[in-house]
Amino acid sequence: MAQKDGELHVVFIPYFTPSHMIPLVNTARLFASQGVKVSIITTFYNALLFESSIDDSDHRILIHKLKFPSDAVGLPEGIENFSAITSPEMSVGVWKGLVLLQKPIEDLTVELRPHCIVSDLCLPWTVDVAERLKIPRLAFHPTNVMLHCVEHCLKLYTPHEKVSSDSESFLIPGLPDNIEMKRSQLPENIIITNPEGPYWEMMKRIKESEPRSYAMIHDTIYDLEPSYAELYQKIRGKKPWLIGPLFHFSKREEANAAVQERHSCLSWLDSQEPNSVVYICFGSMGTLSGAQLTEIALALEASNSSFLWVVRKGDKEQESWMPTGFEEKLLANNKGLIVRGWVPQLMILNHPATGAFMNHCGWNSTLESFTAGVPMLTWPLFAEQFYNEKLVEILGCGVGVGAEVWHISFDIKDTIVKKEKIEESLKMLMNTSRESEKIRSTAKDVEAMIKRAIEKGGSSYNHLTELIEELKCHVFGTLEE
Repeated sequence: MAQKDGELHVVFIPYFTPSHMIPLVNTARLFASQGVKVSIITTFYNALLFESSIDDSDHRILIHKLKFPSDAVGLPEGIENFSAITSPEMSVGVWKGLVLLQKPIEDLTVELRPHCIVSDLCLPWTVDVAERLKIPRLAFHPTNVMLHCVEHCLKLYTPHEKVSSDSESFLIPGLPDNIEMKRSQLPENIIITNPEGPYWEMMKRIKESEPRSYAMIHDTIYDLEPSYAELYQKIRGKKPWLIGPLFHFSKREEANAAVQERHSCLSWLDSQEPNSVVYICFGSMGTLSGAQLTEIALALEASNSSFLWVVRKGDKEQESWMPTGFEEKLLANNKGLIVRGWVPQLMILNHPATGAFMNHCGWNSTLESFTAGVPMLTWPLFAEQFYNEKLVEILGCGVGVGAEVWHISFDIKDTIVKKEKIEESLKMLMNTSRESEKIRSTAKDVEAMIKRAIEKGGSSYNHLTELIEELKCHVFGTLEE
C-alpha cells in the first residue's frame, strides 16, 4: 500500500442548527487531532458559532464560508440557522436557503477533492456527491443508538396498534430492556404509515441514504448502551462508530459575548448550598406556553426549591406568565434566579450547587448531564426526546415530570403538565430519601464511566482511532501497486 501513511483529507458539512453543528465541528477537531486534514463548509454567520473553538495555530482545519442567500429567501442578514429564527416564516426561509446552498456546497466539495465526506444526517444528498467523487460518505448522528433500535422494533412489531387508547401503556418487544411507552409519546412517522410534509420527506430521504453511506458516527458512548450498539449493528448491518461525548472529548470552551451575564449566574450559584439548585432549561428550539411557565413557577414555589431558570429571550409571554410577586420573592430570599438568554450550561452543570437538571431530553443536554453526574428531571417535547428519556430511565439517572405528548411543532401550546406533577417530581429528587440518594449515586457512576471512555484505551478513544485507521486503509489501500 504505497500511500497508506498519506494525509487523509476529510470534508465536514454541518446542518444549520447549533445542536447539530457544534458536535459535528467537534468531530472535525478530533479528526484533526489525529493528523487528518479537515475542511469545514458552512456560511459566514454559522461560522461565528464555532470559529472561536478552533485554534488559529491548527492549520489542519480550514473553514470555507459560503454566502447565505438571505435576499432570495426573504430573511434579514445574519439569520442563517434554525435557532436564530423568531417565526415559522423564518424557519421556512432558512430551509429554502439550505436548499439553494446545496449546489454551491456540492461544487466546493468537488473543487476540494477530499478523500471522504462526513456530513450531518439531515443532508442526505451528500451521499450523491460522494458517489460522484467515488469516495465514502459518513453520516453524522448527534444522537444515541438506542433510539434507532426502539424505532426499528416499533415498526417491526407495531405494539402501539394493539392498545385501545393513546394513553394506554404498551411494552416494546425485541429490545434488551423492558421499555414501556404510550401511543401519545410516539412521533407521527410511527403512528402514520406515510406522513406528509417537508420534515417527513427529509426523514424518508435520510433513511434511503443510510444504506448507501459508508458508515454512521454517533455522539454517544458504547459503555452507556452496549446492548443497543450490538442490536443496532444487527439491524443496520454496519458497525456504529461511537465517539462521544464530543463536547467533553474535545475540551470544548464555553465562550460568549455575554460575559457579565455569565459571571452573574455563576456568582449566584456560589451563594447556594451544594446540590441544592434545580437548573431549568429547555434548549434553544422549544418554546413553552405562558400557561406552562406559570405551572412551573407555582411548582417551584410549592416545593420550596432553589432554582436557576433559563427563559427564552424575546418570548412574547415572558412577563405575563409570572405569578404576582414571584420575581420579587426571588430577590428577597435569594432562592432563585431567572436568566433570559444564553448561559454557560456546562459550567452550571459542573457547579457544586447544581443538584438536578430539568430539561427537554435533547441529546446534547442529556449527554452533558450524564457527563457532569447531575440527575435529571426529564420533560421530553418533540423529535427523539421521549426515547432519550427512556435511556435516562434505564440507567437510573433521573425522574420524569409526567410529559406524555409528542409534538411536531417547536411551539408547545396544546398541552400542559400541571403544577402537582412537577412539584411531586421536584420533591422526590431534591429530598434526601434513599431513592433520591440512589439516583444521585448512579449519576456519579455514569459520570465516571464516561470519563474512562474518553481516556486512551477507552471505548470512545478506540472507536475514533480505529475509524480513522479504517478510512486510511479504505482510501490509500486502493492505491496498492
